[in-house]
Amino acid sequence: MDRLRVILEIGTKRRVVAGAMDWPGLDRWGFSEDAALEKLAVYLPRYVGVAERAGLGATFARARGVDVVERVAGSSSTDFWGIAHVPSQIEREVLVGADLERRLDLLRACWACFDDVAAHVPSELLPGARGGGRTRDEIIRHVYANEPEQFSRKVEVRTPREVVLTPDGLASHRLATLDAIRAYNADARPARTWPIQFLIRRIAHHVMDHTWELEDRVPRPDGPRRGRIRDRGRRSSRWAGVP
Repeated sequence: MDRLRVILEIGTKRRVVAGAMDWPGLDRWGFSEDAALEKLAVYLPRYVGVAERAGLGATFARARGVDVVERVAGSSSTDFWGIAHVPSQIEREVLVGADLERRLDLLRACWACFDDVAAHVPSELLPGARGGGRTRDEIIRHVYANEPEQFSRKVEVRTPREVVLTPDGLASHRLATLDAIRAYNADARPARTWPIQFLIRRIAHHVMDHTWELEDRVPRPDGPRRGRIRDRGRRSSRWAGVP
């Protein structure tokens, strides 16, 4: 796995989402195919921690190019949210056991990264990109509560909000989600209208998007600038020869 397999979802008007299909959580958007790939490249260093937590750091480090494996016609939601909303054909394939477990390891790593960042960022964050934005605690509650309300319910894991917002309830919810994903994949069942691959991708993306939001909004001693790599940036030299 020396190259990143990327799916491009092309919105009806203005946004393109680039998703690294073998690395759940690594999705970014831009106003063109090139811009989306550039943003994805900027975030490669930020995804290293996820890969390392999953024991896949060396494999991720070897990914020095990108193959666009599919282009998908998106929807108005693609344009509005800058998030993948239309599963690709390649994501409809049933995962073999080892590949499924690899992606679930990465999903667990995404959860762990969010938990770690959430536990260490200060309560006072910088304003969001347009000013304002959720507080730290609101972001944490949103990530934890949104998962059963929007994602895991597609595999019939319906953890109540008051349960998932407790440490033990969250841990149980995540285990139940992993088990349900395994069961659905084994039976070649989709998660309602989503293939299992797409469900894993969307859960991981939501977690990492807010992980990076928390990091970016941490105040810095030398001023109010955002603290981590932003969306704008030059294409990584690792991606020489991107089509």
